[in-house]
Amino acid sequence: MKFKPAIKPYTGAAGGWGALESTTRYVFDSKKVLSNLRNLMRVNKGRGFDCPGCAWGDDNHSTFSFCENGAKAVTWEATRKAVEPEFFAKHSVTTLREQSDYFLEYQGRITHPMRYDRATDRYRPVSWEAAFALIAEHIKAMDNPNQIELYTSGRASNEASYLYQVFGRMLGTNNFPDCSNMCHEASGVALKQSIGVGKGTIRLEDFEKADAIFVFGQNPGTNHPRMLHSLRHAADRGARVVSFNTLRERGLERFADPQKPLEVITTKAGRISSAYYQPNLGGDMAAVRGMVKVLLERHRLKLAAGEPGLFDQAFLDQNCEGVEAYFDAVDATSWDHIVSQSGLSEQELREAATIYEGAERVICTWAMGLTQHKHSVPTIREVVNLQLLFGQLGKPGAGLCPVRGHSNVQGNRTMGIDEKAPAALMDSLAAHFNFTPPREKGHNTVEALEAMLRGEVKVLIALGGNLAAAAPDTDRTAAALQACDLSVQISTKLNRSHLLPGKDALILPTLGRTELDMQATGSQFITVEDSFSMVHASEGVGKPISDMQRSETAIVCGIADAVLGTRYLDWMALAADYNLIRNHIEATIPGFHDFNARCDIKGGFYLGNAAAELRFNTPGNKAHFSSAPLPDAVIPMPNGEKAPFTLQSLRSHDQYNTTIYGLDDRYRGVYGQREVLFIHPQDMAALDLKEGELVDIETIWHDGVERVVTGFKLVSYDIPRGNLAAYYPETNPLVPMSSFGDGTHTPTSKSVPVVIRRSEQRDLRRIA
Repeated sequence: MKFKPAIKPYTGAAGGWGALESTTRYVFDSKKVLSNLRNLMRVNKGRGFDCPGCAWGDDNHSTFSFCENGAKAVTWEATRKAVEPEFFAKHSVTTLREQSDYFLEYQGRITHPMRYDRATDRYRPVSWEAAFALIAEHIKAMDNPNQIELYTSGRASNEASYLYQVFGRMLGTNNFPDCSNMCHEASGVALKQSIGVGKGTIRLEDFEKADAIFVFGQNPGTNHPRMLHSLRHAADRGARVVSFNTLRERGLERFADPQKPLEVITTKAGRISSAYYQPNLGGDMAAVRGMVKVLLERHRLKLAAGEPGLFDQAFLDQNCEGVEAYFDAVDATSWDHIVSQSGLSEQELREAATIYEGAERVICTWAMGLTQHKHSVPTIREVVNLQLLFGQLGKPGAGLCPVRGHSNVQGNRTMGIDEKAPAALMDSLAAHFNFTPPREKGHNTVEALEAMLRGEVKVLIALGGNLAAAAPDTDRTAAALQACDLSVQISTKLNRSHLLPGKDALILPTLGRTELDMQATGSQFITVEDSFSMVHASEGVGKPISDMQRSETAIVCGIADAVLGTRYLDWMALAADYNLIRNHIEATIPGFHDFNARCDIKGGFYLGNAAAELRFNTPGNKAHFSSAPLPDAVIPMPNGEKAPFTLQSLRSHDQYNTTIYGLDDRYRGVYGQREVLFIHPQDMAALDLKEGELVDIETIWHDGVERVVTGFKLVSYDIPRGNLAAYYPETNPLVPMSSFGDGTHTPTSKSVPVVIRRSEQRDLRRIA
């Protein structure tokens, strides 16, 4: 496909006609118009299929329950386009490696198991039996079980994820790197430390009751557009939506509901944010600390006047520990430090504090703008501190809401995809399956890649995802993947990871969420968990494009059977009947009593949340305040240097995770291109650069490795000075693998120290 690059500022609201037109275009481009229209009417509905996009909850009230980007995900998956063995015979891996990520995924669905032939540099068809035998051969040749890495994408179902971790632990490893390690790990770590449970405390209906919603570091218009409905409804009834986002994002400003005909055919739209603040990248902790400094000052003034203070003292006395130490930390934080690090004025933070103070019920919600920094854990704990001061847990319309990315990334963790091996889970698995699981910590994603680079990993199995495009430090990640003796990619579409094969490599084609999953006992359904701890059944309806595709669950069972046989489990019986898998989940995972029966509940069932009931699974059974100081600098640099610019990577609107649906980013006014750099116009002028010029971007880091990307077009944007933004995976080469969050190993993709200079290039590179 050919695209004409253009920069055209977008003046419309998010949603509305633009979303409807885009959805229609993708439906027609799928070449399966009628079947995809039927598919879309079954997304997130009853016993239909759960959207393969984001993890936002289902409201069960709308005429249709999908968004523009959900429609892209569905039609992108349910396409007639196919990557058959003839395609691989025609294209070598080396030539495919030169193509863009968009080109690769646009080719269609993979139809047959394929094995890499190093002699010809091509993938060749292989039978399922031979593929499973090859995997078993490599695993049995390992010196110890920790020479395998079992990677998981957030797309995988509860059933597949559960069996995957059971298989790994029966094998003897806790090496479960997953996509959560690279995105929301800080949310789980911080929430467990503060309130004892690593999930959000609210339910979707709480948005209907909140007086104020504070939105930190997220762009729902692109990343989880159905959230805009909840924010719009809240704003329409008078709730204050307060946004903290470095970039000015259209989806946080105005939204035209595509389900309201008048808003589709006119310019009518509703305002989302009543206040919008643009902190520096990594400045959110300082911003919240500033708000608390104001509120603490007002609290003390009230007490001094003999009035009740602002804070919920009864809640603090009964449920919390460490508040006085936190107050000491707030007192010790200067306004100069707060203003410098946040990039916001004291007046702005006083305004935000006043809005918070005036609301009885407050939701704080955040995404990766908070989680991909070195100090992400204390940042999220700072948000929790604010909520605890006012007792904003355990009541309707209030609480904590980390918005997860991929559709079942939270469910994967619930099912045991966790390299940290919780003792209670290990005890439960040991008792139920009568084996001795490993207890030592396994590898997260960065640790897994580093182990590959050291030659310590023999086998990589990736249950979905595109690790090559998702991981940081692209060149080092590529070397890591190619260092494995065997790499196995369980995939729906062609992607970058397939083109970086190990010494031996397999691509195993799997069914998508939209497709009928027929096994020996009949049609099967799977389950997923959304951001609100709701578990939903999902059953595909479309006929698979190839008889050679298998479900993720069946593939996991096939691998486990080939490697372990029936010593612990009859894997093939589980592949034939997913109800049996759910029986095992019920017996070993808390919250899943009567699992199979509850799958019939309309709208799914709620797993519950102890912290939402003011039961804190922490030492002392109290919520714990964090008294962490603000970091000296968002990015620790040698000799106290200051980086000229701080770069964040982000998604375009025609993208979900690493999947590139198209080359437009409508809301930001970018069309037909991806290698762009968003910059404040005054920063551009200070460098004697002009809009549209090409620049090279280089990371400043202390390990002697050169990290540069070239030929990025400058785009003037409403972003604070000193801050830059560009798309990933194009800028992943700039993110050092050794730069990660404290306590999380999450790459610091939202705070990369860089310099920019005029490019030697004169023309844009080929983009399609």
